[in-house]
Amino acid sequence: MEILKNKKLWIKNILIPVLLGGIVALIISNFMDYNKLNKPPLSPPGFIFGIVWTVLYILMGISYGILDYKNLIDNNTKNIYYFQLLVNLLWPIAFFVFKWRLFAFIWLVLLIILIIKMIIEFYKKDKVAAYLQIPYLLWSIFASYLNIGVYLLNK
Repeated sequence: MEILKNKKLWIKNILIPVLLGGIVALIISNFMDYNKLNKPPLSPPGFIFGIVWTVLYILMGISYGILDYKNLIDNNTKNIYYFQLLVNLLWPIAFFVFKWRLFAFIWLVLLIILIIKMIIEFYKKDKVAAYLQIPYLLWSIFASYLNIGVYLLNK
C-alpha cells in the first residue's frame, strides 16, 4: 500500500506517544499502589493497563500518522492532539505519584472532553483516523469509572 511507504513518518508518529507513555510508566513505577487499593467491580489486573495503553498509544500514532501522511494536519489538529496527549501523560502522575485521586478523576473528565474534541477534529479530515480513537475514548471512560471508584473506596 502506498500509505505505508513513508516509514520515517510512521515510526515518528507511533513512537512519540509510545515512548512518552513509556517514560511516564518509568516515572510512576516506584509509586504504583494499584494492587494495594480497594477497587470497584470490573477492575482488571494491574498488568492489563500497560498492554492496553501501549495499544492505545499505537492507535493514537497511527491516527495522527494517517493525517500526517495525507497532509491534513493544521495547527488546530496538532494542538488538540498534543494537548490531549499531555493531559493523558499527566494523569498517572497525579493518580499514582501524588495520590490526588479526586483531582485525577476531574483530570480524566478533561481528557475525555479533549479526546471527543480530537475525534471530531480528526473526523472532519479522515474518518478512519477518527474511528481509531474510539477505543481510546471508551477506555478513558472506563478508567474514569475505575478512578472514581478507587477514590470513593479508599478515602
